[in-house]
Amino acid sequence: MNELAPATTNPALGVTIFALGGLAGAVFYLPFKKVRNWAWESYWFIYAVFGLVIVPWILALTTSPNVFAVLKASPGNTLLYCFLCGAAWGVGGLTWGLMIRYLGVGLGLAIGCGLCAAAGTLVPPIIAGKIGSLYGTPSANVSLVGVFVSLLGIIFVGMAGMSKENELPEAEKKKAVAEYNFKRGITVAIFSGLMSSAMSFGLQGGATIEQLAQTTAPATSATWRGMPVLVVVLLGGFLVNGVWCLYLNARNKTTGDYLKAGAPIAGNFLFAGLAGAIWCSQFIAFKTGEPAMGKMAYIGWAVLMASAILFSTLLGIFLGEWRGTSSKTRSLLALGLVLLLGSTVLAAYSGKLSQKQAPALPAVETTAAL
Repeated sequence: MNELAPATTNPALGVTIFALGGLAGAVFYLPFKKVRNWAWESYWFIYAVFGLVIVPWILALTTSPNVFAVLKASPGNTLLYCFLCGAAWGVGGLTWGLMIRYLGVGLGLAIGCGLCAAAGTLVPPIIAGKIGSLYGTPSANVSLVGVFVSLLGIIFVGMAGMSKENELPEAEKKKAVAEYNFKRGITVAIFSGLMSSAMSFGLQGGATIEQLAQTTAPATSATWRGMPVLVVVLLGGFLVNGVWCLYLNARNKTTGDYLKAGAPIAGNFLFAGLAGAIWCSQFIAFKTGEPAMGKMAYIGWAVLMASAILFSTLLGIFLGEWRGTSSKTRSLLALGLVLLLGSTVLAAYSGKLSQKQAPALPAVETTAAL
């Protein structure tokens, strides 16, 4: 397979875009707090419709004029792989809300995104049989160190969460997180984080689709070449989320929520849809930031997740989720945040090194043979 057409590399810009995506991933849940008198499955369905279908397709049609021709010409096994990865993410995504429900925004996203970051960064090159691309050159070695620094930061944030669990009385913990339950939450977080990493596999597994986007007239620009991949992956996620939510609507007799008297219908649609649009922004940032990273694009997932953890933990502090904890717990939390920030700096530095080294690393392709 031919390599993707080159884009102008700018690692600093790429890392900035990934960080903005992480910010979107950290705050997407906030609009849900404005939804009133709807069951979870009802507002999650509207979130899924907007975040997994409407927003990505509007963007794809706007930025990728050949999207339908590209998808028609793409190999069936690549499309299926990307779709199934999205579906696997969908299973993890269904429990993402439960994770936040039991652990809070700060701790929940820190643990879930941390596991997602580790698996999503390290597994795709292994699947592609290119584990050697993870080390052996200055830029690859620095990026690998950055991944482990990120994991260390996640461990310290998790330790802070366990320390918080032991320190605060139940009533105090539930002031910030009404249904706080560390044991139940950590179980959900492990499952959700690992399953959600399949999003990375799918988004990085469509190199053939991206090549077609740049070579099929009228061509899509290098910056937006990932949009046809994005819509396929998210469609798989929507299938799982949509079917499950509609099933719960029928089982729980909440189908009438969408026209429920006494509920702020317009506001609920607006805020649930806004949550979906913000959520989708993180993966739009991931795919548009990749071209700027050049051969080091595969580290983008780690930067995206580390940024989401950093911003979500800061948000948790702002929301009072760590109020009343000891200096020991706050020190663990602060150390974790510093390490996460350091991992992002290392990612940017590795991108800079990749521009100087010769020969460049081979492109990482993760399309699986089915």
